[in-house]
Amino acid sequence: MATASDIPLSIYRLQFNRHFTFRDATQVVPYLAALGITHCYASPYLRARPGSMHGYDIIDHNSLNPEIGTREDYETFVTQLHRHGLGQILDIVPNHMGVMGADNNWWLDVLENGEASMYAEFFDIDWSPIKEELEGKVLVPVLADQYGNVLEQGELKLVFDAERGEFSIYYHQHRFPINPREYPRILHFEFKSLETRLGPTHDDVLELESIATAFGHLPTRQHITAEKTAERNREKEIQKRRLAALCARSIEIADFLQHNVQILNGTRGEPRSFDALHELIKAQAYRLAQWRVAADDINYRRFFDINDLAAIRTENPEVFSATHRLVMELVAEGKVNGLRIDHPDGLYDPARYFRELQENVKGKGAGALYVVAEKILTGKEHLRQDWPISGTTGYEFANLVNGLFVDPTTATRMDRIYRSFVGSTETFDNLVYNSKRLIVKISLASELNVLANALSRIALANRHTCDFTLNNLRSALAEIIACFPVYRTYVANDEVSPQDRQYIEQAVRAGARRSNLPDLTVFDFIRKVLLIESNGDEPRWYRNAFVRFTMKFQQVTSAVMAKGLEDTAFYRYNRLLSLNEVGADPITFGVSVDEFHRANFERGELWPHSVLAGSTHDSKRSEDVRARINVLSEMPAQWRASLRRWRDWNRSRKRTLDGALAPDRNDEYLLYETLIGAWPLTVEGANWSDFVDRIQGYMLKAIREAKQHSSWANPHAEYEQAVEKFVQAILERKRRNRFLHDFEQFESRIARIGFFNSLSHTLLKLTCPGVPDIYQGNELWEYSLVDPDNRRPVDYVRRQELLGGLSEQGPDRPCMQRCRAHSLLNSLEDGRAKLFLISTVLNYRRHRATFFHGGRYLSLTAHGPRAHHLCAFAREFEGQVAMVVVPRLCATLLGDKHEAPLGAELWDETYLQIPGEIGCRNFLNVLTGEELQVETRTQGRVLPAIGVLASFPVALLASQPERRIQGGKEGLVSAE
Repeated sequence: MATASDIPLSIYRLQFNRHFTFRDATQVVPYLAALGITHCYASPYLRARPGSMHGYDIIDHNSLNPEIGTREDYETFVTQLHRHGLGQILDIVPNHMGVMGADNNWWLDVLENGEASMYAEFFDIDWSPIKEELEGKVLVPVLADQYGNVLEQGELKLVFDAERGEFSIYYHQHRFPINPREYPRILHFEFKSLETRLGPTHDDVLELESIATAFGHLPTRQHITAEKTAERNREKEIQKRRLAALCARSIEIADFLQHNVQILNGTRGEPRSFDALHELIKAQAYRLAQWRVAADDINYRRFFDINDLAAIRTENPEVFSATHRLVMELVAEGKVNGLRIDHPDGLYDPARYFRELQENVKGKGAGALYVVAEKILTGKEHLRQDWPISGTTGYEFANLVNGLFVDPTTATRMDRIYRSFVGSTETFDNLVYNSKRLIVKISLASELNVLANALSRIALANRHTCDFTLNNLRSALAEIIACFPVYRTYVANDEVSPQDRQYIEQAVRAGARRSNLPDLTVFDFIRKVLLIESNGDEPRWYRNAFVRFTMKFQQVTSAVMAKGLEDTAFYRYNRLLSLNEVGADPITFGVSVDEFHRANFERGELWPHSVLAGSTHDSKRSEDVRARINVLSEMPAQWRASLRRWRDWNRSRKRTLDGALAPDRNDEYLLYETLIGAWPLTVEGANWSDFVDRIQGYMLKAIREAKQHSSWANPHAEYEQAVEKFVQAILERKRRNRFLHDFEQFESRIARIGFFNSLSHTLLKLTCPGVPDIYQGNELWEYSLVDPDNRRPVDYVRRQELLGGLSEQGPDRPCMQRCRAHSLLNSLEDGRAKLFLISTVLNYRRHRATFFHGGRYLSLTAHGPRAHHLCAFAREFEGQVAMVVVPRLCATLLGDKHEAPLGAELWDETYLQIPGEIGCRNFLNVLTGEELQVETRTQGRVLPAIGVLASFPVALLASQPERRIQGGKEGLVSAE
C-alpha cells in the first residue's frame, strides 16, 4: 500500500502514560536512533480517562492526553524524532471510547438527552431493547449494590452547579446529567415557599418561573428530527445560562435551589424521603443499575464485556470525521507516518473503514498511508487481500517463530504428563467450546439478547419462520457463536466470500450437532440469514435486515472468541504455556523448518511490510519467557520427574477448601511453568520481594480469568488467599526450602538454553520478510508476564549505558569483532548479547532499505548429523545476498554441555546447501567480522556450519565482492 519511502524498516513500541510522557520519550529518541530504529511506535496518546495506563479509553479524539504532555511537549518530541531521522507510527482506537466518570462530553450529552442527543448516533445503542422499561433509555450498570439500596444509602446525590445552571446526579466520580426538560421538577419543588418569602411578583421569582416554563417546553427526548434535536440543543443551553445568571445575581434563588436539592437528596434511615429523587431518576434517558445487571440487560455495545468502554459507530461518516480529525491533521503535517488500528474486528465493516481511512489521507494531499491492523488470525485463516493496508501487527509471526523452538516429537508425552498431573481428560476443543458458551451465557449474554431480539423480528416478518420462538433463536445463536472457528467473518452488503461461507457453514453444522433443541430447522433459518440467502421475491427491506443482522452478528463473534479463548481457555489449558498466546493454537505443538519457510515466503509475496512481533503489550508472556518455557518440550522426562517431586514436597503448603486442596493441580502446574519462564536473573533483596509480589499478582489474575475457582465478577476470597499463601510459602528463602533449591537447579539449565532460543528468535524477527517490532525494554532480556506486568517502567539509562559500552569496545577489525562477540557469551545474564545482536542488525538494515523491502526470500536446506537443529534462509536483491543461520532445539543439541552451541564438536559435517540463485562465494559475518567462503563439494556448493557458528550462536552473513589479485597479493573487499 504505502510507498517504499514511507515504510518503516524497524519499529520500537513506547507505552505512554503519566509515568512516561512526551518529555521522557524525547530523551529516549537518541538512544532509539543509535539502536538502529527507524520509527517510534507510539501507544495511544489522545485524551484518555484520568489515570489511564494504556490509552485505549479515549474520551476526546481531538486533543492530546494532558497527563502525557502539552502540545508544546508533543512538538518537541516530534522535532526530536525528525532530527534523528525517525518517523512515527501511532496506535489509534476507532472501535470504542471510555465512558462513565465525568469526562466524555459525547457520552454525557447522550445521558442528558437520550435519542435527542446530537451524539445519539455516535454510540452503538439499542434504543428499543427487549425490556420495555428500557425503551428510549440506556442502561448504565455502574452501581456497586442494587439500585434501591444505593439510593436509600444516600449515595446517589443530586447536585446543582450554579455557575453552569446544570443539575446532575453524582455517584462517586460518575456524573449523570439531568434531562433539562425535567428541571421544572426541581425548580418548582416547594415553589410556594419561595413565593411566600419573596412575593409572587418579584422579578427573580418571575424569572425563575419563566425559565422553568422554557425548560418544560423543550422538545422531548422522543423528538429526534434534525430540526427538533438542534432546537433542543440550542434552547437548553440558553436556559441553563439564564438560570446561572439568575443564581449569580440572586442569592435567594441560589439558596432556594440548593435547599430543594438537599430535600430531594433524602435522609438516610427514612426510605420515603427518597421517593421524589427516585421519580426524578426514573424520568431520565438512562437507568442506573448494579454492575451485575450488565450481563443480561445492557443495551449498548461494549469493548468485549467492559462496561466503561462503549463502542462507537465509526461506520457513520460523521463519527469517522469527528474521531479522526486530529489524527488526520498529524498525518497531513508529517508528524505521524503510519497507523496501527486497534481491534478492527469490532468495526461494523473493517474493509470499508480501511478504504475510508486511505481516501481521507489522499484527500489531504498525501499518498497511501502505512497502516497495520491488529487482526488476530486463527488456524489457516489469511488476511483479507482487499483490505488497503500493509499487514497485521504480527501476532501470527510471533507464534510462527515461537513454534520453531518447540520439539514436535514430544507432543504426546507432554500431553500425558500434563493430563496425569492435573487429572483432566477434556480435549482443548471442548474446553474452548465450554469457555465460549460460558462467555455467551454470562459475560456477553446481553449482546446475545440483542442479536436474538433482532433475529426474532426477522423471523416474525415471514410466515415460514414466524413460529421460531425467541428462546429457541437465542439458544441456536449461542451454539453457533460458541462453535465459530474464527474471530469473525466479513460479510458486507450482500457479498459473502467463499472463505466466509465456509466458516459460517462449519459453525452452523457444529452448533446443530451440539444443540439439544427439539426442532433443528431453526439452524437452517439462521444459516440462510447469515449467508444472505433469500428466495428472491422478498422485499428489499427484508434482505437488508439479513445484512444488518449478519454484520452485527460478526461483531459479537469476535468478542466471544477473544473472551472465551484468550481470556478463559488460555488460563485453563496449561500443557505448554508458551503456546497460549494471542492468535495461537495450543494444540499445534511446534512448527517445522519447512512450514516456517513457507509462511515467510507467503508473507514476502503478499504482505512484505507486515509487522513482525515478538512481545507486545497484549502478550500473555514476553518472548524471552516463551523462549524458556519452550525448552520443556525438549526434556519431558526431567520435567515429569521434577513435577512429581515438587508436588509431593509442596502438598503440605496447600489449604483444604470444601474438601479439595487449594490451589488445585492445574493452577499448581500453571505456577511452576510461570516460575520457569519468569524467574529473575538476580534473586537478591528487594528484587526478590518484587518478584514474589509479581507472581502473586499474576496468579490472582490467572485464576480469575480462568473462571473456575474465582472470577472478576465473583471473587472467591478464600481460594485466592490460599493461592497467595502457597506462592509465598514455596518461594520462602529465609528457611530451608527443599523445593526452592531443587527448582533453581532445574531452572538454571533452562534459563541458559533460553538465552540461545531468544537470540535465534531475535535474529529471525530482525531479518524475515516484514517490519521487526521491538517492544519497549525487550532489547535486553525481559521476563515479563501479561499486563499490567509488561507495562512496568523501562530503565533506559541502563540500556543507553550498555549500548554506549558496546560502541566503545575498540576498532571493528575482524579479530576485534570476533573477540567482542564471543566475549558477550561469558556474561549472558547481563543482556548485552541480545542488545549487541539487535543494534548490529538494525543498523545493518537501516542502510539497506531497498534490500530488505524488496529482497526475495530463499530457504536454505541443511544437511548432516545436526541438520534439523538449523534454520537458515537468504534474502537476495539484485545480486546482493544476506544469509541468516540460527540453531534451534538447543537443549537436545547440547545435551549435558554447559556451553554455547558453537564449534566443531557440534557442527562438524553439518552444512548448508547453497542454491544456484546465490552466485556469490564470499561472505562476511556481520556480527563477528569473520570471512567465509562457499565450498564446492560433491554435494554441490555448500557452506559448512562449523565456520558459520564458530564464535557466536547466530549468524548474519553478507555477500562480498569476489577476491581479486592486486600487486601479487590477494585483496579483500570489506563489508559496507
